[in-house]
Amino acid sequence: MSRYDAPLADMRFVLFDLLQAEREFARLGHADATRDVIDAVLEEGARFATQVLAPLNRVGDETGCTLDVATGDVRTPPGFKEAYAQYVDGGWTGLVTATEHGGQGLPHLVGFPIKEMVDAANLAWGNFPLLSNGAVEALSVYGTEWQREVFLKPLVEGRWTGTMCLTEPHCGSDLGLLRTRAEPRDDGTYAISGTKIFITAGEHDMTDNIVHLVLAKLPDAPAGSRGISLFVAPKFRVARDGSIGERNTLRCGSLEHKMGIHGSATCVMNFDGAEGYLVGEPHKGLMAMFVMMNTARLAVGLQGLGLSDRAFQNALVYSKERLQMRSATGAKFPDKPADPIIVHPDVRRMLLTCKALVEGGRALAYDAALQYDRFTHGTDEAERAEAEALVGFLTPIVKACLTEWSIEVTYDALQCFGGHGYIHEHGMEQLARDARITTLYEGTTGIQALDLLGRKVMQLKGAGLKAMLARIRAFADAAGGDAELDGYRTALADLATQWQALSVEIAQRSGEDADELGAASYDYLMFSGYVCLAYWWARSVEAVRGVSVPPAFADAKRATGRFYFERILPRTLAHAAAIRSGATSLMTLDAEAFDAGR
Repeated sequence: MSRYDAPLADMRFVLFDLLQAEREFARLGHADATRDVIDAVLEEGARFATQVLAPLNRVGDETGCTLDVATGDVRTPPGFKEAYAQYVDGGWTGLVTATEHGGQGLPHLVGFPIKEMVDAANLAWGNFPLLSNGAVEALSVYGTEWQREVFLKPLVEGRWTGTMCLTEPHCGSDLGLLRTRAEPRDDGTYAISGTKIFITAGEHDMTDNIVHLVLAKLPDAPAGSRGISLFVAPKFRVARDGSIGERNTLRCGSLEHKMGIHGSATCVMNFDGAEGYLVGEPHKGLMAMFVMMNTARLAVGLQGLGLSDRAFQNALVYSKERLQMRSATGAKFPDKPADPIIVHPDVRRMLLTCKALVEGGRALAYDAALQYDRFTHGTDEAERAEAEALVGFLTPIVKACLTEWSIEVTYDALQCFGGHGYIHEHGMEQLARDARITTLYEGTTGIQALDLLGRKVMQLKGAGLKAMLARIRAFADAAGGDAELDGYRTALADLATQWQALSVEIAQRSGEDADELGAASYDYLMFSGYVCLAYWWARSVEAVRGVSVPPAFADAKRATGRFYFERILPRTLAHAAAIRSGATSLMTLDAEAFDAGR
């Protein structure tokens, strides 16, 4: 069975030594977010994740959720409901929510390590409170005064959970095709009818009520995505004075049978004239939903990171214990019948790949959270504008790259176990199965790539890219004189130049052929992710020199940084070549010819 130990040492390094979180929090007005407070939060979060959630991970996978077809009720796996009660009692549901809504008001960056630990310990369980934060943010921005008063407090307290109801059987990312309808009633409510699929935590037994945020169209809605409105439709009707009524006419029709995350309730939700309230303005529901989606995208990136870290931990322990053959350069453990497999170069390749992607990905993800805190609490308009551009630019990179890398890391970690990784006993195959969904929900990797290149770079004229390039160049232009750091600086300067050039080339080609943007988007996304990771590995190597960390920790950072630049960063060459090859090889073959010769 796989185990999990919270990587507190590296989390603290990223927070306090790399990102200077304590100083930044004080500057942004979070005077209470001192290192002592954050350390206490991390320690308690680690205790909850390792002692309460991690033991339930295999239980959830083996038992799964069950649906009572007659009532539409869903029962979660044994121990899940009790763990959620402890989560609520510990105040975790309101950790980063504003105090005006009943939360603790800590910076979002503080919430990221807790989220990572929860997902590493038990991804399926972590899905139940996942969307409540997004629902709180959407309602706090777009909800009316009475909606904020009635819905936010129980959501923040964890007595209720939230969902995001977008996808329909015929309609995935193209929301303009959705068919769910909302008919206005005389009393100011709306009758919502339609079917939504893939609804995470759409029904469960953990809370008193479930708040569904539903995309639907009004009778007078214009065609396409411009005609979408957002509604709040609770499982049990809620009056404007906050009183709870009878069960709403919505229910779970079935549970999806999935490849992984069996302990998470992924529901088909049927709305049959369900009572709901309009959130925000008519036909402008996507603006409100995007607030929720952006929060969820970063959260899913953390899911990939958490699974990667757990897989790496277990592979490392196994590789130190499993005896097989002798080192090519002579026995390293002559008192044993064979050497542990960690002495072999290919096992080290896999372990170092895991370590480089996990620890670099942690810095990348936590920085996105810091940029969100700068955006919401920045000291001046210029800082807030820069941070908004950066967090918008980094969001699709964090979501897509950390989840794509989770597939690679869980695969490499499983590979370290050999045949033992493929069987259920060690728990590695569960991590690999669970990781697969992270690249799919809240927008596939392809959708993230189109958002990054099509919207964040092209439509928004690369504001976030420019800010990221400025950071890289500032580091690259710093005073030199050190062979190790100067090597990183030279490499980063070249990468920044190439990144900018690729962006310009794609823009020029897409003006002549609209398919060029889509053809380049995936490789552009991955190129961007690897460059961002290179920046954070160079920063990490620099940071360990100026802080008091154990020598072994510092040596490991230096060695892993070198490995990343020499063994992983060259992947950018392949992505750049693919981008420059253009759209022709992708688009030449007719759809009918794909099965030619079969």
